[in-house]
Formats: sequence, structure tokens, C-alpha cells
Amino acid sequence: MKNLWTCIILLMMVRPTYQDEVQTKSHFTATPGRNIVVITIDGFRWQEVFAGADSLLINNEDYTPDAETMKSLYWDASPQQRRIKLMPFFWNVLAAKGQLFGNRELNNKVNVANAYAISYPGYNEILTGGTDLMVASNAKELNPNINVLEYLNATNDFKDKVAVFTSWDVFPFILNKERSGLQMNSGYEDIRDADSSLQEHLINKVQDEAVNEKDATRFDALTFLAAKEYISRYHPKLLYLGLGETDEFAHRGRYDLYLQQATEVDRMIAELWHCMQTTPGYRDNTDFIITTDHGRGSKTSKWSHHGAFIKGSTQTWLALLGPDFTATGEMKNRDQLYEAQVAQTIAALSGHEFITDHKVAPAVSLR
Repeated sequence: MKNLWTCIILLMMVRPTYQDEVQTKSHFTATPGRNIVVITIDGFRWQEVFAGADSLLINNEDYTPDAETMKSLYWDASPQQRRIKLMPFFWNVLAAKGQLFGNRELNNKVNVANAYAISYPGYNEILTGGTDLMVASNAKELNPNINVLEYLNATNDFKDKVAVFTSWDVFPFILNKERSGLQMNSGYEDIRDADSSLQEHLINKVQDEAVNEKDATRFDALTFLAAKEYISRYHPKLLYLGLGETDEFAHRGRYDLYLQQATEVDRMIAELWHCMQTTPGYRDNTDFIITTDHGRGSKTSKWSHHGAFIKGSTQTWLALLGPDFTATGEMKNRDQLYEAQVAQTIAALSGHEFITDHKVAPAVSLR
């Protein structure tokens, strides 16, 4: 253990800090009254976002048992066509109306700044705007760091208008539900509402009776349905949706299921965007921020793993869509962003500045 901490400290000493590399000012002004949706896709690599299915993985029977079927769905000689097949909403709508950062083939980079490149430290970074060496594992321990969701929930214009729905059951600890008081539903937790709708009752019934193995990560479809029902009933101004099955399938070494889940997540995001664009109050008045908590191994043999000593694990991506973002599509300029910048970006979109005890990275500078 002593040797591990020595390596981590050395790693932190040699890695450049995000404070030295990013812009210190944001170049956009949010319109008061905007709604914000933040979506994370756990452990989803930039390689698939920008190039679609990986030829070495989709043709490897250890990771893709039925390559013929998967290739009929996701394969094309052109990376541009492959990514459209995998994530049609991302590349037909988001790329046309928003911004996509992180295509390292174009020297446009997004990284985690934390030393560990695993989930809890990644979500801590995204939602608190900083890194913490003491947040080093995925253990269910209450996070001492203030996050931007609870910060905004304490303001007059966002009070009780912030909601969190996540597939991973560690989020009540990451967001310190005891302290923050956020409206939250995570893992296979029943939806507790004194006036439950039929949809919420059915979700609870499925979770209680139809799911045999209630492990740490709930089916994303149930998380999504719970979130969508909450939106229709309570109209939150800030929603956080944490999806997790891409990471689950990757850890199992099932590239085929990982690809299928990526397409399903793309469909969910499309449905949520359509819902917002057809609902008064949300239409043309809602910004989406979509990203991931960590990367994965860049080598074929390491793609299912991630962590401090696995190359590629710090490499991530970021997508922005909504009226506050210029429609520049895939960012092709040489740039470096960090996940720590997401928290202040959320705050800036809300018309606030996220100020707390720890140092917060600046918002993304938008063109």
C-alpha cells in the first residue's frame, strides 16, 4: 500500500495540473430561467464516440461472440459512418446543433484531472469542480466535498428544483444525500412519493418483482423512465441523469453488449431531448451537458479495464447541446479540457458562480 501511494504522489507531481492549462474565463452569458440536463455515460470511451465500433474488438470473438450480427448493425469502413450507426442522435442532431469535444485524432482532448481514473473520483471531479486525493476508491463513504447540485439547490431560483436519477447506487454517497438534501433516486431504490403515479408504481413493481439480481447498477432503462416521469410531473430546472450499464458490460468484457447499450443510451438522450423540445417551458430553453467519468484502456487487451496505471483511462469527451451553445459540431481545434470544468459550467449556465471551500476549475470557454 505504501508503494502504491508513493506511485500516486509521483504521478501527481509529473502530471500537468488543469489549472495551468485551461482558460480562466467563460465567454458566454446564460439566459436567466434556463433549464439544465446533465447526463453521464459511465466508462464510455472517446474512441467509440468519434469512430464508432473498434475493428479489433468487434472482430475478436472473446469480446464479440457474434461478430457477424454486430457488424451488420455497427460496421462500416468509414469511421464517420460507423459513429452514425452507433449513435445516430449524437451525429445527426447533436453534432449539427451543438458541440463535441475530445477527438484526440484531431488533438482536441478532454481528460480527468484526478489521479485514479475510476468512477467515484471521476464523479467527484465532475460535480465538485475539483480533485481530492482522499477520494480514492468506489467505497460507499460520504463525500465531504460540496457539489454544484447542492450548491444550486440552496439558491432561491433552484430551491427544490434539482433532481438526481442514477443507475449506480453509490451516488447518494458521492452527492452526500444526508447533507445535501437533494431529491434523489439511485440503484434499485423504490420511488417514494406520497402521490405516486401509475408509471412510478409500475417501475417499483418491476424492480421489486421482476429483477432477480439487484446488484450495484440498475438497468438504465428503469433509471431513464423514472427520470422522465419525474420531469413530466414536477418540471425540475436542473436534472442529473447518471447511466451506468456501458461500464458494467465493458467490465464483463462484452464489447457487443457495450455497443448495444451505447445505442440504447443514444436513443434515451434523443427521447429526452424530444420531450424537452415538445414541452412548454423546456422548448428552446434547455441545455444538455453529456460526458463520462473516466476512459478505458486504449490497448485491445486492456479495453475493459481502467485505473491509474492503465493507459487511456484518463481520456474522456464532452458534448454540449442547447440554446447557450454555438452549433460548431465536432471541435477540430487543438485544445485541452478537463472534467473538473463541468461543475462551474453548470453553475454558469444557471446564472451563478460556484464558490465553495475547495478550488473550483473554471467553466468551459465556449465560442
